[in-house]
Amino acid sequence: MSVTFALAAPAAAHASVQPIAASVYTMTPGRLGASMAALIGLTGLVVGGLALARSSGRIGTGNARSRALVALVASPISVALGGLVVATADGGLGTGNGLGGGIVAVLVGLIGTVLGGLALARSRRTAVAGGRPTG
Repeated sequence: MSVTFALAAPAAAHASVQPIAASVYTMTPGRLGASMAALIGLTGLVVGGLALARSSGRIGTGNARSRALVALVASPISVALGGLVVATADGGLGTGNGLGGGIVAVLVGLIGTVLGGLALARSRRTAVAGGRPTG
């Protein structure tokens, strides 16, 4: 006596579960969240770059320390939001879930964090040296 088990679900049922790709022009919630995360990260990257340039005395004067702190706040927010979008994306690239934008937001946020950290370290070193740039 032999017992045979078979899968009850037909093969066509698997195809209906797959996510439907959104149009290129459709602004889905995933794309919106990834875009916002990338814009926050871009803000942190630009502010961190300016803080790094100003702390070395190359571009004008200003408070490089406060700019570095802004970069160190905005950039990790971008990394966290981009990581959340990547973690919750149901489909792959091009499905409208914001996966590509989430990856860009994480990368831009990481670069902004590094620039903000370098600017903060340089501004502390300059403050310790009595306001004179070292190096």
